[in-house]
Amino acid sequence: MLSGFKKFILRGNVVDMAVGVVIGAAFGGVVAALTKDLLTPLIGALVGKHGDFSSLAFTINSVPFPVGEFINACISFFLIAATIYFFVVTPVNALVARMNKGEKPPDPTTKKCPECLSEIPIDARRCAHCTQPVLGRAA
Repeated sequence: MLSGFKKFILRGNVVDMAVGVVIGAAFGGVVAALTKDLLTPLIGALVGKHGDFSSLAFTINSVPFPVGEFINACISFFLIAATIYFFVVTPVNALVARMNKGEKPPDPTTKKCPECLSEIPIDARRCAHCTQPVLGRAA
């Protein structure tokens, strides 16, 4: 029973996933710190609230609605999403585009049937779905 568990744990996929989770958690801490310590105070300086909206609330029929924490959470989410996009997604996309520059896309292996629009092999002479005759490679 333990040998099966040992094989499972030492499989490449499990180890890779564990490393990804640990690195993701560490990166999450970095992004959270960047948002909390740099970006939120910057917004607070622009708005004049020191980046903390937790005291904002309103009352309707003597029922309090403390919306400040919700506003803080929304701002934090937006800042984290923007940080991830501009500092991770955009540079990685640029790097991948640079690496794939000049590569020709692979030739298509399927085409659409002109009658039923289902995908069929490129060399097919008749559609397997509707039996419509199909001419040539381009349809």
